[in-house]
Amino acid sequence: MLILNSGGTFNKRYNPLNGELEVPYDNYAVDTILQSVNFSFNLAGVIFKDSLEMDLNDRKILADIIRNSTDDTFIIIHGTDTMHLSAEFFHEIFDNRKIILTGSMKPFEIDNIEASLNLGMSIGFAKAVSSFGIYICMNGHVEPWNKIVKNRDLGKFEVV
Repeated sequence: MLILNSGGTFNKRYNPLNGELEVPYDNYAVDTILQSVNFSFNLAGVIFKDSLEMDLNDRKILADIIRNSTDDTFIIIHGTDTMHLSAEFFHEIFDNRKIILTGSMKPFEIDNIEASLNLGMSIGFAKAVSSFGIYICMNGHVEPWNKIVKNRDLGKFEVV
């Protein structure tokens, strides 16, 4: 299993110099969560962007890493606003991989519970399910990518 960290709100931290939440170029949030597990996971920081800034080139970078990896199971930490676009992109390319996209509506630095729960659920799901496919893990749900959507009015993901 390979965990790919691409940024998103999950990773955002407050910058006291400019007063903004920024996606830092590190794996601090994921590393902190994984320290509580007595198991070593392969982790790679890749893009470090808010998902609204992600584009086709960023998705191709992630796809190349997945394609060239010897692993067949991947968890991608991703921003929630365009998670569905990346999931659809991966669905068009991969039928022999298990890819779980997860993220957080609140930064780990502000509230570490949601990010920790989503990453933990993603890991558990990845280990328990043998079926290849593209999945999204958010708000206590892990579903095929086209069966879960972000409800922007309610600020949560829902099964459809």
